[in-house]
Amino acid sequence: MAATKGKVQTVLGLVDPGSLGATMMHEHMHLDFNTTFIPPEGEDKAMAECDFTLENSGWIRQNPYGHRSNVTFDDAAVASCIVDELKTYKANGGGSIVELTNYGIARNADRLVEHSRGSGVHIVCGTGYYMFPYQSSAVKAMSVEAMTARCVRDLTEGCPEAPEVKCGIIGEVGSNWPIHEFERRAIQAAAEAQQVTGAPVNFHPGRHEAAPAEVIRVFQEAGGDASRAVMSHLDRSIYSSAGLAEFARLGCFLEYDLFGIETSWYQLAPHLDMPSDAQRIRLMVGLVEEGCEDRLLVSHDIHTKHRLTKFGGHGFSHILKYVVPMMKQRGLSDQVIDKILVQNPKAVLQFQK
Repeated sequence: MAATKGKVQTVLGLVDPGSLGATMMHEHMHLDFNTTFIPPEGEDKAMAECDFTLENSGWIRQNPYGHRSNVTFDDAAVASCIVDELKTYKANGGGSIVELTNYGIARNADRLVEHSRGSGVHIVCGTGYYMFPYQSSAVKAMSVEAMTARCVRDLTEGCPEAPEVKCGIIGEVGSNWPIHEFERRAIQAAAEAQQVTGAPVNFHPGRHEAAPAEVIRVFQEAGGDASRAVMSHLDRSIYSSAGLAEFARLGCFLEYDLFGIETSWYQLAPHLDMPSDAQRIRLMVGLVEEGCEDRLLVSHDIHTKHRLTKFGGHGFSHILKYVVPMMKQRGLSDQVIDKILVQNPKAVLQFQK
């Protein structure tokens, strides 16, 4: 295994952490998300196949998973615009992106190489296993040992679809609520692969306030290092300041990664209210006041067409252009913002072995 300690492993090879610059920690540049399609009913039934037009954009924004093409995020239309999206991101001060498409949602490491070379943006590729419903029967039957071996291979030797590309993070390791047995094994495999490689880990928790802590518990019991783990999607998981403060004591990195979604109706979990960007910032300010500024991370988790600028969305530059000024207006200092965008990603993405 090549010496990776203290380095960040991108799709183009190892880089010094200081070269990352501003980093979005949770994005997708392609993925097979068709399992998430929710067929609309009643008078909206025909909207499932509607075109991306200005007239239809409001409906698609409110019902992103009810539009078949919108959840088809691995077609030629997406592939043709990602480099331009990344060039815009770089022009707005972006340096790196962590791309967390992995097993179950059709990772394509070769395509990430093309995107990185075409844009000049560092891209870190993920391994590990997404949620149970997205997996094939063969994968669902895999043991912890087999899952661990595959992750270690991706991190140290290369990806099966692109042998010259090594992954730089284990994630996003996905789970529902309650955690399915397969997902429990995937979390345990992430812990074991981390022990072997020293790689960072990113988790996608179930949509329940208790889910993030349970994921960390399973991970730690399997030998995982919480201080080298990132908990995604806190903006749709833990809403109370008290709950966040309690979870923060577990020591993992805390990620707000749904910036740019400004619709409170959350189609995948109607019982939850999706917060606005202003509410996300308010919760992050509370975590800074709790002393967590060294563990905060941000991103957009773009995974549907309507959030790309070509399809009328905000794109990968939204945080840099619009959220950072809001952070400053709401009292976050330049030093804290630099930690969130630059220093914290640099710290967590370094391999420890």
